[in-house]
Amino acid sequence: MSEKTVVKTDYNYLSQKPGIQLIKAGTYDKKELNAVLGNPALKSQIIDVPVTDRENPVSLGYYSMQKTTDSFDFMYEFLEIKVIVRGNIVVSDQQGNKYVGEVGDVFIFNPGTLVTFEGESDGDAIYTAHRLPEPLFM
Repeated sequence: MSEKTVVKTDYNYLSQKPGIQLIKAGTYDKKELNAVLGNPALKSQIIDVPVTDRENPVSLGYYSMQKTTDSFDFMYEFLEIKVIVRGNIVVSDQQGNKYVGEVGDVFIFNPGTLVTFEGESDGDAIYTAHRLPEPLFM
């Protein structure tokens, strides 16, 4: 998914004026990815929120996955930083390298990277992405 797929422009951006903002847990509902990605066996959810629409847009989100027999691929066409906050998240790259992110670990997904999210674990992560929000996830 990329900025090229973004068609909606009337987002409620979080960063609108100087000051401090606190986003309380439960403010946003998680969206089920099984329908969005066309994989009924998938057990993953996402929250994707636009922070700013300026020249270098930023989105933040919360990602959850539960153990399942399926995995899914995601092509990163933007920079994303994902911090594991609960459990484990297991991913692999096109070269077959497997990475296990545990609580406190940070994944950096660089543009042009195809990532396979393996279904072998339960985990939650908070992320920031150098892009506008993905309409499919909102």
